[in-house]
Parts: sequence; structure tokens; C-alpha cells
Amino acid sequence: MMNRRWNNAGTLMNRTTCLDNSALPLRALLTAAVMLCIATLSRADDGYRLWLKYRPLADEALRAQIHRALPSIRVEGDSETCGIVRRELRDGLSGLLGAGIPVGAGEGLPRGLVVGTPASSAFIRGLPWSDRLAELGAEGYAIRTEASEEGSPAVILAANTDVGLLYGAFHLLRLVQTASSWEEIDVFERPAIRLRLLNHWDNLDGSIERGYAGQSLWDWEAPPGRVDERVIDYARANASIGINGTVVNSVNANPAILTESYLPKVAALADAFRPYGIRLYLSVNFASPIRGRFSLERSRRGGIGDLDGSDPLDPDVRAWWKAKAEEIYAQIPDFGGFLVKANSEGMPGPQDYGRTHADGANMLAEALAPHGGIVMWRAFVYSPDAGTDRAKQAYEEFVPLDGQFADNVFVQAKNGPIDFQPREPVQPLFAAMPRTPLMLELQITQEYLGHANHLVYLAPMWKEFLDTDLTGDGGTLASIVDGSASGRAMTGIAGVANTGSDRNWCGHLFGQANWYAFGRLAWDHALSPERIADEWVGMTFGADPLVHETVKAMMLGSWEACVNYMTPLGLHHIMQEGFHYGPQPDHARGRPDWTSVYYHRADREGLGFDRSPSGSNATAQYPPALATLYADRASCPEELLLWFHHVPWDYTLPSTGRTLWEELRARYNQGVESVDRMHADWQRLEDRLDPQLFAHVDAKLRIQQHDARDWRDTCLEYFDRFRSGAAERAFVPRENAP
Repeated sequence: MMNRRWNNAGTLMNRTTCLDNSALPLRALLTAAVMLCIATLSRADDGYRLWLKYRPLADEALRAQIHRALPSIRVEGDSETCGIVRRELRDGLSGLLGAGIPVGAGEGLPRGLVVGTPASSAFIRGLPWSDRLAELGAEGYAIRTEASEEGSPAVILAANTDVGLLYGAFHLLRLVQTASSWEEIDVFERPAIRLRLLNHWDNLDGSIERGYAGQSLWDWEAPPGRVDERVIDYARANASIGINGTVVNSVNANPAILTESYLPKVAALADAFRPYGIRLYLSVNFASPIRGRFSLERSRRGGIGDLDGSDPLDPDVRAWWKAKAEEIYAQIPDFGGFLVKANSEGMPGPQDYGRTHADGANMLAEALAPHGGIVMWRAFVYSPDAGTDRAKQAYEEFVPLDGQFADNVFVQAKNGPIDFQPREPVQPLFAAMPRTPLMLELQITQEYLGHANHLVYLAPMWKEFLDTDLTGDGGTLASIVDGSASGRAMTGIAGVANTGSDRNWCGHLFGQANWYAFGRLAWDHALSPERIADEWVGMTFGADPLVHETVKAMMLGSWEACVNYMTPLGLHHIMQEGFHYGPQPDHARGRPDWTSVYYHRADREGLGFDRSPSGSNATAQYPPALATLYADRASCPEELLLWFHHVPWDYTLPSTGRTLWEELRARYNQGVESVDRMHADWQRLEDRLDPQLFAHVDAKLRIQQHDARDWRDTCLEYFDRFRSGAAERAFVPRENAP
């Protein structure tokens, strides 16, 4: 273990994981090494091209087979989106096949690829299966092989809209990139979820809240006169995975985004996104109508209007928002709507005026409804009084309002009841508001999972949530989010973005895999993490079988490894104060539910937060099947044991026969050993990888190894003080605490 000092209060000193701590020369040296590699390596893959590299296929026979089937391309349609489809197919297929593919014209069924919609192509209208296109909606597509007039195979890409063609073009290129079978293609696809958004927590000063990949992609000094080419590349990447919406600013919204100075800039971004099928949305500050001199430093309360308040039932406030909506839609006709964080973490909201969340959301919905806009009202709320179990508070505030929200309002809830922890149970709201459209919010940026320093592939975590049976009879979270459980057409999913100005977009090459995985699961949540990993690895690293299988195995084991070296067995929220990076299980200062000791509740008897009926009774918020499962320590899944129960140190876990303390130690060690294996496996690939790409990931894995040991050693040393009796109790609840 590392040497540490303890003060008289039992607080761990010499905090080794603070990001600005000079006691970490290793991280500084590794960062310098990465910079040196970037400057000196001559053959370099800097990650900018993401999964869209379009390098020649290694299998020459397959290249020849596809080239015979696609000697030319014909895209019927003259819209800007069709131009993008034409260019993407031409450049992509030419690169993948190692030969130029001409863009042809003409009638009949040529040998090659024909792309079009029933509106743009008489040929598509005349296909015997064209009536099936009606099933695919505005964004779906069909890709099929057909016999040409000469008897040789041709490929048809058809959709109802040009954006559908764009999604289909990227699907076709993905088939080629991943060397899929080309004998017979019969694809009919449509997205499972209607709205598939990225939420950017970008500020107007260029910073990004919980951003670990540089500055914001939106250079607010450039538009409206110029939009950076990188914005176009961003839109293209999103279109390639089916993302159709972007919230460009932070939920801690600066009201200035709604002023005359910024709306033309926002409109310029919307213009850039539009040909790629992406609608633009804005986060708004509920206090925007209030009179006041606005400043960045006072953005949470300073308004841009001329009113004395923002009471949602005040006719003047409602009129202000209606006028603002009209102003926005005059510049952005397809504007998507508002994302709102209200009465949470100091942000203003309707409760400031004695009103409800529904009152506030419906006021904004009223302003947007004539234009087809929506409101996404976040359910991430908790009371200023920490007397109630924080895990229960979103449920307590929102469930009584079920059925009171306007038709164009989503309640947007995080996947778990706390805050994007390495592992949480599902948010119980999703089973408790059947009369309200619920949008699922996931976090792509790794706020609590090692930032952009740790390789953590998040698709297995997201699938664990999506596949959770909330009702006991197959009613999964996915079926609630996609509307199949309710028959609701208004469906949505959002991911907090991990992109920034770093050349490789995400700070860590493997962060790109999470961006990619979010888009693919938002389009089709039935996809497995293994299938998505196969796609991303194949498109990012090429066809080397050893590289593919090694990297895929690293990815698929990385999330469980992270949980083990950070918060095994249901521990949560024991990270470093403020940074949310390294371990700080001793954090006990300030508001109780912002501390670590509030959540782990270590004492001489045991460890964990009792949320059973004998504790805070948070288990009662779940449907009966899950409530029964979680409430009994014997049946509670071990992965969530300490989330729902305060467990004695000598409690024997049925799965292993080890005591809680022995199992805790074993899991922490397993996490560290898993990272060691990942690094060793990566190093064996050095001669098979681009040097810059290899050096970048190798340096990140060294940081991850250091951090995993720090998590293990810090947490085990701290908890052992309670198990051994050196410390008595980490958390002393107030009189009204659970």
C-alpha cells in the first residue's frame, strides 16, 4: 500500500488523486510522453477520423466481389442531403475498395448501386417491394440486392426521405467496413426511439462542464459569418450512428444564449446540422425573463428580460416566452425545443413561486407547441434539505405530477436514482409515471468513471439498465423508453456528450467507442455490446484478427473492472469532492448528501446504506417484483448489496462463501488485476498498431493502472479502520435523516 498520513479526525491526508496535485509526477511524465510521441512520430493516426476511416479492405477477394456488385453509384435526388449521400458513398466505397467508383446516371437497373426515394425516383416507385417502405417511417431505409438487367447483382438503397437515405448510406458503408457477407443483403431498418439526442454541457465561454477533451466545439466568435469545418465533421459523425438532435449548451444555462447576440450564431449551427438530419435544441434558464444586468459569473440568477419575476402562471411571463419562441423559430424553423434544469442545485425554477414542475414545463410547452417544439424537463432534483434519502427525491417530486404535463413535454430522468455512478439500480420513476412521456438520460462523458483517462466501455452498463425488467413480466426499461410498453409515439433518449476540441474528439481514443455505442443503442437497443464492439473495433483498427479479439476483450471487461476498483458491491458516491475523479471515502464536510460518508455509512458493525423497509425504504418505490428482490438482503443482487443494505463485515456472501470484508478486498484486487491485464494485452499489439495510436492508449492505460491501485488502497485502508475498530462511525445522521 501507499504511505499515507491520517489526522486526528481519521481523515486521509496527502490526497494523491486530485487532478491539480503536484504530488503526481507520474501523470505529468506520462502526459509529456504522449506529447512527445505526437510531435515525433511520422506515421500517425491521431483519431480525428473516428470510425469513418474508409481504409482499403485487407481481403482482396472481398474487395473484388463488392466492386463487381458496385461498379457505379446512382443517387437520385438533388437536395443538399442527397449531395452528402452521393459524396459519402463515392468517397467511402472508393477508399474501401481501393479504386474509384464513378457516380452514374440513367434509367433502368444498372449494375451498381441505386439510391433514391419514391418521390425522387420512378425506379424506386416501381420496385415490387416499394410498398414496404411505408413501414419504415421518415428515418428508416431498405438495402437489398437485386438482379440487374444483365443478370448480375445490383444493390438498392431506398427510403422515404433523403435523411433516411443518409442513414442507409452509412449502414451500407458499415457493412463494407466490417467485411460483412455480400452474397445477399436484405435490410429493412427503422429507429426504435424517435428522438436520439446528445446533450452538450458547453458554456458560452468555451468551457465544458464535466468535459475532459478540451474546449467546446462551438467557437462562438466565428458564426454566423463562418462555421468551423469541424462542426460539419461532428454532424457527419452523428449522422453515421443515427443521432438526430443536439442540445448545444449546458443545462446550467446562461440566459445570454437567447439574446440577439447569440441567436444568429445558434441559427448558423442549425443550418450546418440540418442536411445531416440533426435538429438543434437549447438549454434555457428558467429565470431568463427577469430584468437584470447579465454576467457569466451570475448566470444562474441574472435574467435578460424586463420582468420582475418568472412565475409560470404570470400572464406576462407566459407572453415573454411565447415571444421568445417566435423569435427563435423565425431564425430556426425546425428548432427542436428546450431542455430545462430547474429547482436543482441552485438553478431557478417554478418552485421559487410555489408552483410545480408541471406548471413550469407546461408554460414553456405552450410557447413551443404552435411550432412543433418540445420541452425536456429534467428530473434530476433533490431537496435543499438533505433529511430525505436523496435516492428517493426525484420519485417523490415527480410521481404525484404524473398526467399533469402537456403533451409535448418529456420528463427526462437519469438512468439511476443518484447521479451516473459506476453502477446503480434503475431509476424507479420509469415504472411509476405511465401517463407521462419519459426520456432516458445517459452519460457518455465519464464523470464518475475516470474521465478521459480510463478505458471504460459503457455499452454493457447501458444494456444492463435497458434490459432491466421493471414490472416482473418483461416490461423492461427499453420497452418504456421506446414506447412499446405504452403505445406512445413520443419517445426519446439523450446522452451527455464526451466530445471536445481535442484532436481525437473525446480525449481518449476509446471514448469514441462510447459515443458510437450510444448512437447505435439509441437506434436499436436490441444490439448487444459485443456486436457494437465488433463494429467499432473493425472500423477503428482494421481487420487484424489478433488486434480485433484483443481489443474487443479489453472493452467488454472494462466496465466491470472499473466498478470493482472503484465501487464494488453497490458502493457509490465515494469519489473526490468537486472533481469526481479519484477516491475520497472520508469526505464528510458540508451538506450531508454531497459527502461520501452519507452514502457508504461505514461503522464498526458494517458497511452500506440501508434502503430496505427497515431503513429509508427506497425499495418501496420500485414495482413489487423488484421491491421484493431488493428489500431482502438474501435475494438482493450482490452487485447492489451495499446500495440497498447495511451489511455486517462478517456477513457471508452466498456466491463465494467469503465474508463481506473478504469479498470487498477480492473485488478491489480483481479490478486492479483486470487493468494490469488490459495494459499487458495492449502492449503485445504494439507492432500491429499505428505508433501514435498505440502510444496514446498506452499512456492512458498507465494512468489507469496508477488510479486503480489508488482507489483500491485508499478505500480498503479507510474501510479497514471501521472493521478493525480503529474508527467507530463515519456518518452521524441528523435527527430527521433516514
